[in-house]
Amino acid sequence: MNNLGLIHIYTGDGKGKTTASVGLAIRALGSGLKVVYCSFHKKPEKYGYTEIDGLKKLGAQVFTFAKGHPHLDKSIDENAIKREVSEAIDTLNRMLKNDQTDMLILDEILISVRDNYLEENTLIDFMKNKPPHTELILTGRGATPNVMDLADYVSFIRKIKHPYDKGVFSREGIEY
Repeated sequence: MNNLGLIHIYTGDGKGKTTASVGLAIRALGSGLKVVYCSFHKKPEKYGYTEIDGLKKLGAQVFTFAKGHPHLDKSIDENAIKREVSEAIDTLNRMLKNDQTDMLILDEILISVRDNYLEENTLIDFMKNKPPHTELILTGRGATPNVMDLADYVSFIRKIKHPYDKGVFSREGIEY
């Protein structure tokens, strides 16, 4: 396919940003595209995140960076998370130079920018310098106007109602 290379953003306070990116990955994998899925601020070994296993089974390369988030786990050092996010961006830049990736998903990377674990300009440089054929998907709450300006697609997922507001916590197979 020679018409790849656009940038997608899924942001907002509603449920479904990761789900949308995973759905797009499944569609791409089904069409024979090479997909790399990278999550930030998640702990698959604790919560499972079965979408990661599913993507692996379908042939995606999967990476987990900056596991956890200091706001949710006080034992996590903010400086360590900043360092891990920075190292992840360096790793991804090297990988993209040496690899033919059709689709790259950076799940929750926008949280890194929102919470000052990644400079906005670093993400903008990454977006501008990605290979022209690589479709790039960014997810997370709090996409900045400058980041959204560079995107070709911006979907804002807004919460109108959520069971959490009634005390229903995350359910396996639905929220994780």
